[in-house]
Amino acid sequence: MSPTEPTIIGALSPSRAGDFMTCPLLYRFRVIDRLPEPPSPAAVRGTMVHSVLERLYDLPAPERTVDAARGLLEPEWRRLLTEEPAYAGMFTGDDDHARWLAEARAMLERYFTLEDPTCLEPAERELYVEAILGSGLMLRGYIDRLDVAPTGEVRVVDYKTGSAPGAAFEAKALFQMKFYALVLWRLRGSVPRLLQLMYLGGDGEVLRYSPDEADLLATERKVQALWEAIERALETGEWRHRPSRLCGWCNYKELCPEFGGTPPPVPARQPGDTLRSTRPAKASRAATDEL
Repeated sequence: MSPTEPTIIGALSPSRAGDFMTCPLLYRFRVIDRLPEPPSPAAVRGTMVHSVLERLYDLPAPERTVDAARGLLEPEWRRLLTEEPAYAGMFTGDDDHARWLAEARAMLERYFTLEDPTCLEPAERELYVEAILGSGLMLRGYIDRLDVAPTGEVRVVDYKTGSAPGAAFEAKALFQMKFYALVLWRLRGSVPRLLQLMYLGGDGEVLRYSPDEADLLATERKVQALWEAIERALETGEWRHRPSRLCGWCNYKELCPEFGGTPPPVPARQPGDTLRSTRPAKASRAATDEL
């Protein structure tokens, strides 16, 4: 670490920041306790679709067709299954698996109704970014796609395999994108021109937003406040549960007081549990979701 760099007090990714905003106890189970979760068919399908869209742009522009995307799906599934054989247990039978693949195929087909990949040459795909705020908090994560215009303007693109949120939830959906825009601004000194969320579920929809410096300064304050709240929870050991309709999808209900459960004792905070003094030489997607 350079002597001019601040000491790293911790690290935060958009997904874990989202966990804490949703429910501090959920954040604790995932980050502090690191409790295992069973593979989710929806999450694995999302990973697979993301991978296919990343690899689609390996092809020459004229070959980026719907048929090409469909052809990448099965090999990508086999690759994921080789890396994690437990994924095979997500399905109740062949029909269930076939429906799951059909839904993934429909998402890829829907993508082609939202934009024409033969007209694009992304500057980056699956780009890992990190930046350290003045406080020493590291922000980091993976950006699905970065497009750079000949004039230098930057568009940040994120694929979502769910349906577009209602107006009341757009701000929450955009938080992740503003998080990435903040990181890029701190890294490169310029604010991205456009943030673009592409929803491949439902009828397909594109949500676009043009941030400015005031937006990103507000996002920085919000992220810093989140980290301070996380630090207070670490110091006090109080990780409050926050009931919401999202509880229905939680894998930790049996440990949650809302459902009559009792959380396990908070594990001791050991050196290496945080990034107070070191940075990973090379981060993976999993590594970006650590405290």
